[in-house]
Amino acid sequence: MLFLVFAVICSVLVSVVLKLARRRQLDISQMVTWNYLVAASLSALLLRPSLDSLTHGHAPWGALLALAVILPTIFLVLGRAVAQAGIVRSDVAQRLSLLLSLAAAFVFFGEQAGPLRLGGLAIGLLAIAAITARSGSADRQSAGSWRWLLGVWVGFALVDILLKKVALSGTPSMAALLVCFSLAFALMLAVQSWRHVTGRSRMAWRNLAGGALLGLLNFGNILFYVRAHQHLSDSPATVFAGMNIGVVVLGALVGVFVFGERTSGWNRAGLALAVVAIAMIALG
Repeated sequence: MLFLVFAVICSVLVSVVLKLARRRQLDISQMVTWNYLVAASLSALLLRPSLDSLTHGHAPWGALLALAVILPTIFLVLGRAVAQAGIVRSDVAQRLSLLLSLAAAFVFFGEQAGPLRLGGLAIGLLAIAAITARSGSADRQSAGSWRWLLGVWVGFALVDILLKKVALSGTPSMAALLVCFSLAFALMLAVQSWRHVTGRSRMAWRNLAGGALLGLLNFGNILFYVRAHQHLSDSPATVFAGMNIGVVVLGALVGVFVFGERTSGWNRAGLALAVVAIAMIALG
């Protein structure tokens, strides 16, 4: 259970770092770039996944390349969502992305849709509507934040769907993540080089330090989540629900009590509905 707690903490701290980065005028795009260098390096050094499966003709290179583009993009979208909508709502939107990935599993991957799961999907959709709702002063300074929240919701669902496709190809998940992290770093480094040369954004050491911290937390989230599944192999639903509900609850506590984020009645209702939806999907 301790691994699950660490995974939840690392996930929420990613949002905290992104929020603090905006306040300290760090370049999040540069941070995301170095984040993938650190995450890829730690994956290679500590996990040492075999890449033999990627040398065969059935290797899902299309999905891996798509992930290499979507992963850094969704990180940037999450950064904007945290800045405009806050940690509370952004973390809920991120965790409720499982609604779209679960719907895709029903439609494209042949998974069964039981009554609890369908009920969880319905309640989850209500939760999404509630957390993106604008209401009074709670949202007066963040008009348009719902677009970034929906971007987080859809983006993380796309990541889940592509990872599912990679898994069905027989490619080990850790090997796939190492390749995706490496490709994402190469792509983002090219982008940062272009921005530096054109004078749009100069490379700075402090962004490298922030990115290293982001990469450490990103890798820690993955590592502890995998370890939690290994140590609780008989209770995958417990790990799934614990991770998602834990992030929603801890993110809400940090957002409200540490950063003083204000939420409307609709947002708080969405938070409660999200916990119910996740629990129903896990039980289903």
